[in-house]
Amino acid sequence: MAAAISSGDTAWLLVASGLVLLMTPGLALFYGGMVSKRNLLSTMFQSFISMAVISVLWVLVGFSLAFGDSLGVIGSPLTYFAFQNVSYTANPAFAATIPFALFALFQMKFAIITPALITGAFSERIRFKAYLYFAIFFSLFIYCPVAHWTWHPDGFLRKWGVLDFAGGTVVHITAGVAALAAAMMLKRKGESQHSTGQIPLVLMGTGLLWFGWFGFNGGSSLAANAQAVQAFLTTNTASAAAMLTWVFMDWKYRGKPSAMGACIGAVVGLVAITPAAGYVSVISSLIIGVITPVISYYVVRWRTRASIDDTLDVFPCHGVGGMVGMIATAIFAQEGGLITGSWKLLGLHVAGLLIVTVFTFVMTCVGIWLIRLITEPEISREVGSLGLDFHQLDEGVP
Repeated sequence: MAAAISSGDTAWLLVASGLVLLMTPGLALFYGGMVSKRNLLSTMFQSFISMAVISVLWVLVGFSLAFGDSLGVIGSPLTYFAFQNVSYTANPAFAATIPFALFALFQMKFAIITPALITGAFSERIRFKAYLYFAIFFSLFIYCPVAHWTWHPDGFLRKWGVLDFAGGTVVHITAGVAALAAAMMLKRKGESQHSTGQIPLVLMGTGLLWFGWFGFNGGSSLAANAQAVQAFLTTNTASAAAMLTWVFMDWKYRGKPSAMGACIGAVVGLVAITPAAGYVSVISSLIIGVITPVISYYVVRWRTRASIDDTLDVFPCHGVGGMVGMIATAIFAQEGGLITGSWKLLGLHVAGLLIVTVFTFVMTCVGIWLIRLITEPEISREVGSLGLDFHQLDEGVP
């Protein structure tokens, strides 16, 4: 007998899917406001184009690679190729009370934003064509395998018992580590520093990200239930605490608060609570929201003194934030966490973290090496002085 569809759960997941999609335009504003005006449009467009490229890729083969019949480290590309067998009835193996197609749609929105997150690492210095190649490679050969390991019933990390409620590992650690590898490999030709554009856009983008994140985390319960409320509450608490913490850190080191810093802190808090949102108490989310931005702040300070040109600090914010969140999940999880007296989950999370980090870093390097065989990804010094909006899109002012 087919599982019963819940109208309430279906309605909530439809809304949550829309909220998660809204995060990608929010990210476009968040990143766009951080770069110089001559690169604003091209930076924002890299996020927007992800909605089109990854949506089509997900329908054709991405969903099948992530959630198709397990071949060990990845799903079969034939199980759900072109969304065949993705029905409008429930599939209890993934979500018992919503149409299977809605589950696939919800997961699509996560796949869309993840490569867009990485664009901040090589902002203002990559050709548009090279970014498209990178987004496709990352989605097929990094995101889909890690999603399969973590969220598929037969994925080895899930079988181990690794917890990732809404993508701290699958989305943020992969994006952050890929950003680090890309920043190390894709060198800026010309000036080494970028100039900040319009901070009001960053504020607006942060608001949309925060709003959309309620669907990102709350929707990951896959039902309109108490766990969705828990995730909603812990998400807001961690982000608020992280924003205040980053402001206080700026006050300490800059002597003044920073609107940009407040936005970065809020996002770091959202990143850190993502893997834990449905598993930890409200007070634990507050602790996570205080600790994580302190660590990320010092990594940002280290990065600025190093030779790593991660333009918009994707690794310190998303990578480190996701890593701290993954470890914090193992510590504060109400069932099986270190606070319950068990060390097992912490050991599993450390092992999972190392595996995902090494895999993502190596595969990103391989992907960029392959892209170099097809095209030169970096722009020239002359193009950099003109701006990517004009050179790549012919829609800016030289």
